[in-house]
Amino acid sequence: MEKLYARDVYGKTLVELGKKDNKIVVLDADLSGSTRTSFFKKEFPDRFFNFGVAEQGMMAAAAGLASSNKIVFASTFAMFATARALDQVRNSICYNNLNVKIVATHSGITVGEDGGTHQALEDVNFFRAIPNMKIIVPCDGPETRSAVIAAYQNYGPCYVRLGRSKVPTIENKNEFIFGKGRILVDGQDIAIISCGTMVTESLGALEILKEKGIYPTVVNMHTIKPIDEDLLIKIAKKHKKILVCEEHQVIGGLFSAVSEVLIRKYPIIVERIGIEDKFGQSGTPRELMEYYGFTASFIAKKAQECL
Repeated sequence: MEKLYARDVYGKTLVELGKKDNKIVVLDADLSGSTRTSFFKKEFPDRFFNFGVAEQGMMAAAAGLASSNKIVFASTFAMFATARALDQVRNSICYNNLNVKIVATHSGITVGEDGGTHQALEDVNFFRAIPNMKIIVPCDGPETRSAVIAAYQNYGPCYVRLGRSKVPTIENKNEFIFGKGRILVDGQDIAIISCGTMVTESLGALEILKEKGIYPTVVNMHTIKPIDEDLLIKIAKKHKKILVCEEHQVIGGLFSAVSEVLIRKYPIIVERIGIEDKFGQSGTPRELMEYYGFTASFIAKKAQECL
């Protein structure tokens, strides 16, 4: 499978959208080389604004620009876009339901050697609790393009969560529809629901399980808010158990979102793979994936235990 940087795709998609709509402006906090908003800066220097290491000011300015009928894309690392600028995102952007798209890179444990201070593992939790905010976590490069376009097309605040490392391109995905999960493989007994980097690992777990005579359903839940309640209920009715996998704290992320729906609509046992209330640490992305139990082999083992 071809591997792509999701942030490369983001930068190229920004340029694509910028050519079509001159209301788009892009903001960054001294990290445009890493977030790839530098692609937009090169093409449209008059519509790009660098705020330096001042993420709170950037988000406040994003609100001001959006209130002046601009479509704003604001980018930095996920840790700084969420935890550091949470006040401005909540009170200036979301409270006023302004048209600001926060596309943050370097999320999750796969940030790697930058360590626990830079590994955003709580970001979905922070933003999911804020009214008006929408959240998309694409699984690969092509889906990143779809996610950025969907954020552009849907009015109001939106958070698109991207990683740092290259990710494999998943083939044969059905059409991306904002707010609707994708069934990648239709199986039985147990359903594995994941997002972002964990989708690739879930498909790897599928291959391991097939060798043992187990054929799970694999779901890519790219939109975490609003989550696809109809699909979750459909899956719950068909399977004995559900296993949710996410590169995030188990508190407040995809596992929480899935559980909150099913506890009300169709109770079923929901197990989880995620960060268990810990900080990250320094290491290569693969070392950390193995240490925290995010690999295909660990998912397959967990699925067997669930059954």
